[in-house]
Amino acid sequence: MKHSEIDKEIRRVLDVEAAALKRARGAVNGAYSQAVQALARCRGKVIVTGVGKSGLIAQKVAATFSSTGTPAVYLDPTEAMHGGMGFVQKQDMILAIGKSGESDELNALLPHLRGIGAKLVAITANAQSTLAKQAHIVLVTPVDEEACPLNLAPTSSTTVALAVGDALAIALMKVRNFGPDHFARNHPAGRLGKRLTLRVSDIMRGGELNPIVPVKATVEELLIIITRLQAGAASIVDKKGLLVGLVTDFDIRRALASGHNPLQLKIADMMNPKPTTVRADEPAMRAVEIMENRRNPFNVLPVVDAQRRAVGMVQIHDLRARGL
Repeated sequence: MKHSEIDKEIRRVLDVEAAALKRARGAVNGAYSQAVQALARCRGKVIVTGVGKSGLIAQKVAATFSSTGTPAVYLDPTEAMHGGMGFVQKQDMILAIGKSGESDELNALLPHLRGIGAKLVAITANAQSTLAKQAHIVLVTPVDEEACPLNLAPTSSTTVALAVGDALAIALMKVRNFGPDHFARNHPAGRLGKRLTLRVSDIMRGGELNPIVPVKATVEELLIIITRLQAGAASIVDKKGLLVGLVTDFDIRRALASGHNPLQLKIADMMNPKPTTVRADEPAMRAVEIMENRRNPFNVLPVVDAQRRAVGMVQIHDLRARGL
């Protein structure tokens, strides 16, 4: 195929699947809100199941539910009939996905699930199917055609099933008032989780690693501390430990370039008396924003507490090393 023919085919597939999603949107009715309300009332877990490509979609839907505040697991119908059904309980809800609603493996499982007492929500394109007749709530997802040129491979139907699963999960988020803090607890290792949970105090160099120098100290003492701690800067403090200035490597180089002997200067002569700071209890992303969102980005940032005591120092590469 020529490049133009390949591009044309890709556009056709996207058009067919987009049309399927549009039709699915038009099919949304009271059963959808009924399903969301039932899922919100569920006192157990949501068990998502399906066979073949629908099974793969079911796995993703279960993962989306779990990450957005609705505990969910995937149940393989074949494995379920050989002992895997042991974790299903009466208070659980079943979300079963099947385009035709006539998969033997799935339909063989349904009576057993109902026998336990679990309520069943079906996502299917066939409102007259065995799956639909077994379900307590039926979400009909009509699909005119698959994007497959043979109209055989599940494409449009799986796209619609996935979108409906996402829509249920997101609607449940709103019903449960699931916010950023909840999301962060479910995603502690991911980049989003880190942005929401990490505080400046988690990353800053504090304690013995905090480069602080009294304003009355000598420049030689300043250089020794900056060098020993490899900090690239030092917070300058008064007798009470309050931040009164900042000296960076750049400030020292600038003093040298001016022709002065830095060792003959006072720290107060070379420091920035009004440095930008960040609070220790602020999100670490706030430090990133302060350091990077400017014409001349900062490499270091003094950290202060509510009384403006110099409690730490943040370096940009420490933030980047933590995935921020």
